[in-house]
Amino acid sequence: METTRHFTATTFVVYKDKTLLHKHMKLDMWLPPGGHIDRDELPHVAAKREVLEETGLEVEIIHDEPAIFSDNAREIPGPRHLLLENINPFHQHIDMIYFALASSFDVKPDANESQVLKWFSIADLQSSDIENDIRILGEEAVRALAEAWRA
Repeated sequence: METTRHFTATTFVVYKDKTLLHKHMKLDMWLPPGGHIDRDELPHVAAKREVLEETGLEVEIIHDEPAIFSDNAREIPGPRHLLLENINPFHQHIDMIYFALASSFDVKPDANESQVLKWFSIADLQSSDIENDIRILGEEAVRALAEAWRA
């Protein structure tokens, strides 16, 4: 059977020394905000849209400054990581992982999204309830953005 692949965007949102995860309603797992990239949607725009829908937060994606500009091409904010995730034996996600800063701990997810959200410190991420890839990326996001929120 053929393997299908979808492009997704996931964002580790950081405020102060914590990253935000939500309890996924279908998977019953702690995950960062994220989802499928809509047709004709840029990945970094999808990342911000998913964060807004799932948390109510407007965030600033942290990325390197673009270096490529020409008449026919421009650089867009790139992900910190690009993961190939096995969803089931016949489906994978090509997941663009972004890091972003929030301006508060106040979350207000859309009504049809998970209402169970929690800010995790690096110590909290050590819980056995957290998948290893989420732990590693969450720790990296908190460490990478720890100074930025103080500025």
